[in-house]
Amino acid sequence: MRLRTTSVVAGASALLLLTGCGAADMTKQASPFANARGARTVTLSVQSWVGAQSNVAVAQYLLEHEMGYRVDTVQVDEVPAWDALSQGRVDAILEDWGHPDQEKRYVEDKRTIAPGGDLGVTGHIGWYVPTYFAKQHPDVTDWKNLDKYADRLRTPESGGKGQLLDGSPSYVTNDKALVNNLKLNYQVVFAGSEAAQITQMKQFAKEKKPFLTYWYSPQWLFEKVPMTEVRLPAYKEGCDADAAKVACAYPHTPLKKYLNADFARTGGKAAAFLKKFRWTTGDQNEVSLMIANDKLTPQEAAKKWVERHRSTWRAWLPS
Repeated sequence: MRLRTTSVVAGASALLLLTGCGAADMTKQASPFANARGARTVTLSVQSWVGAQSNVAVAQYLLEHEMGYRVDTVQVDEVPAWDALSQGRVDAILEDWGHPDQEKRYVEDKRTIAPGGDLGVTGHIGWYVPTYFAKQHPDVTDWKNLDKYADRLRTPESGGKGQLLDGSPSYVTNDKALVNNLKLNYQVVFAGSEAAQITQMKQFAKEKKPFLTYWYSPQWLFEKVPMTEVRLPAYKEGCDADAAKVACAYPHTPLKKYLNADFARTGGKAAAFLKKFRWTTGDQNEVSLMIANDKLTPQEAAKKWVERHRSTWRAWLPS
């Protein structure tokens, strides 16, 4: 997705939590510990959305406190992260929402990146309205009726049309093509980041105003702002092959992990651990909610999760 794109200090790198600095390209900033001979270090790519940061926080905590590694992190956008991974600037991506072009180039053709297995979480992007609005107007949950509500969903930023609120332009999104191909009277408006998008949605919800937004699961905000998905034309395999002609819903995507191919072969117990790292949507949301809503640092949230779920993570540790 996906995406789906959040001050965290993780290892040696400062990350901007929930600022959605998804436009920052840090592929030039390799960790000084990446591929260092004999060093017990791991460098992880961390995307700006909080769910991805939850993965990294827990993996980092266990690598450091249970396995004796130093973990360094680098924030990279979704597509540049593949370049960084291929070049060995980072060792692993723990949450990928599906990038078939990069997968073909680096996994199949160049073989510089190796699959790391499923994360255990299924991601889904969609269009959502707040549940309080859907209850008042049940037909709004069918895309064919959206134009009926365009006036009510208009904002100063949408130029006289209804507003479809997106997050960062760097996220996986077909929304401009969907609006165009479904001939909807809407304008895609980018909030700029996940954080800015969340702020707008929470403000709309506080005032009980209607809104239409690009959003995704898993995501902790559903716990605070219940939302109902708008039914788009059904997804069928290949319906999104041509980005300019997309006129169908987003798929449900099992989220994947990827490792630098050399690291996958020579990374020892750290690589084995990351391949085994697999948890549920509920696990990820538990950590994400502590970070984003309870304002714990990722390290604090990871520690709490680890203390509560010993039976889950013990299975990830290599023998």
